[in-house]
Amino acid sequence: MSHQKSRRISRRTALWATGGTVAAGGSLASAAALGRASGKEAAGVEVGGALKIGYLPITDSAPLLLAHKQGLYTQHGISVAKPVMFRSWSSLTEAFISGTVDVIHLLMPMAVYLKYDVGADAQIVAWNHVNGSAFTVAPSIVETAQLAGKTVAIPGWFSIHNILVQKILREAGLTPVIRKTADADRGEVALVVMAPSDMIPALANGTIAGFTVADPFNAAAVASKVGRIHRFMGDVWRDHACCVTLMRGSLIEQHSEVAQNFTNALVEAQIFAREHRKEAAKILSDNFLPQKPKAIERAMTDHLSEHRDAVKNPSWGGQLLQFQPYPYASFTEELVVHMRETLMDAPTDFLNKLDPVSVHRDLVNEELVTQAIASVGGFGVFGQSGTTRQEQIDGETTSGVTP
Repeated sequence: MSHQKSRRISRRTALWATGGTVAAGGSLASAAALGRASGKEAAGVEVGGALKIGYLPITDSAPLLLAHKQGLYTQHGISVAKPVMFRSWSSLTEAFISGTVDVIHLLMPMAVYLKYDVGADAQIVAWNHVNGSAFTVAPSIVETAQLAGKTVAIPGWFSIHNILVQKILREAGLTPVIRKTADADRGEVALVVMAPSDMIPALANGTIAGFTVADPFNAAAVASKVGRIHRFMGDVWRDHACCVTLMRGSLIEQHSEVAQNFTNALVEAQIFAREHRKEAAKILSDNFLPQKPKAIERAMTDHLSEHRDAVKNPSWGGQLLQFQPYPYASFTEELVVHMRETLMDAPTDFLNKLDPVSVHRDLVNEELVTQAIASVGGFGVFGQSGTTRQEQIDGETTSGVTP
């Protein structure tokens, strides 16, 4: 396969996952072949080079970035190049599929898509964080019902944001629609995919009436008085995984010690982010993220007192970006079920063929992160008691696929 053809296929598959508008032409089998071939491209490690990290300028990426700046990768004996920033999910996923980068943080539903529809050589080695997202609306929107006839932006079809914002809309009696103008009389709300960096300007000029995305964009909208927090997504699905750390499967197989040491550093960075939030925010602002320090610090710290009207379940702490790395099977399984029920302008037939329990066993590598957690003192360090939990979703009784 030529380099030019590879780029076309990787670009198309990445855009499908993230909502870019492209023709559906071309063979999905060819896309899958590219995904599998990408596993052979972990050459940087094989020749002694540095691991390459790709990230988006959002607080979801914090552990990967903090581990680099704090020298944790070096302390664990591995070489990691300075993380490379990408401006969109499509460019980030394309870079991973093509082998330009070895490790990325990625929306977990998108990881499911890349693994099972594209055939990418990818494994989740840890959760990057939980919560950390919100549904932000124009200041004039006080009730969800006011969104009828308006447009709401999401970061990608395969995102927890899309799943949860549709739940919020439907509970208010509204109907999410795609590829059409929303009809207010029918209670419709149009969903569009938009790069996070474009969301605040679009909200400010009235192109959209709301958006849901990771911070610090929600915090920045509030700080600039362009928007108000309507609901925290962690208040809809308690401690849900948003971004996960995705690593090439062949890298784990061929360089297990490197993969383990990388995960150890990542887990230590999560502890640092939990315990030194303001310092972490400054590091991110000074070195990696383009947003103003005030917005990043606001996103990293708790402001429940200012947003009580956006919280229905205060005991959950869903308004606070939190860091904990263990990938719970119950979440993976429940996520697959909810993905099937979510409207997407993307190929979804593959979801009906998936067994939720098998997805977790195949996609998620628990071994690396379990060892890493043990090395820092166990689950109690992250306020947890073990490897199982019951999913809590506002207004729902979860399926509980795993006992």
